[in-house]
Amino acid sequence: MSASRRILVGEFGRPHGVRGLIHVRSHTAEPAAIAGYGPLSDESGERRFVLKWLAEGLVQVDGVTDRDAAAKLTGTRLFVAREALPATEEDEFYLSDLIGLRAETEAGETVGTVTAVEDFGAGTIVTLRDANGKDTLLPFTRAAVPVVDVAGGRIVVAPPEEQVVPPRPGEGDGEVQPGDTPRPRRPSMRRRSGGRDAA
Repeated sequence: MSASRRILVGEFGRPHGVRGLIHVRSHTAEPAAIAGYGPLSDESGERRFVLKWLAEGLVQVDGVTDRDAAAKLTGTRLFVAREALPATEEDEFYLSDLIGLRAETEAGETVGTVTAVEDFGAGTIVTLRDANGKDTLLPFTRAAVPVVDVAGGRIVVAPPEEQVVPPRPGEGDGEVQPGDTPRPRRPSMRRRSGGRDAA
């Protein structure tokens, strides 16, 4: 099974007790659903895990019967086949569905292909790779990605303009002096709960 057809649904945490129980961080909408998708696999796709949900964030893994075996699983990321997940409603999609889509401007100019969709804690980021192999990171907001057309194999992007952060009072004309740290240039982003971020 190719990595592009698998979706990250959770990660094993620390062991619990001495009988092989282990905590799991579930990324599914309903945490307990992680145990209902059938066997899960690790990142390589070579190891399989069947989970039994016991309590909030606690699972029993088939074949894991002691604390040492459970501890060896800590940090293992858990994937499921895309086909095992519930069908999406109209205008819904899984973030992994974006990978491989063509990215184009509102004028129809192709700017690259989506190669990754990640969230490092400050909002979802889409990675676009152009024909020269150059990667561009784009915030996954309605302003920066106004159209997601999975069926059409494309997203429409409107990269936010860079804005210069003005110098603070007393910093003179903004020229970098020896020993100073240059002020960053950054896109303006805001978050809104639910769905894509809002800009």
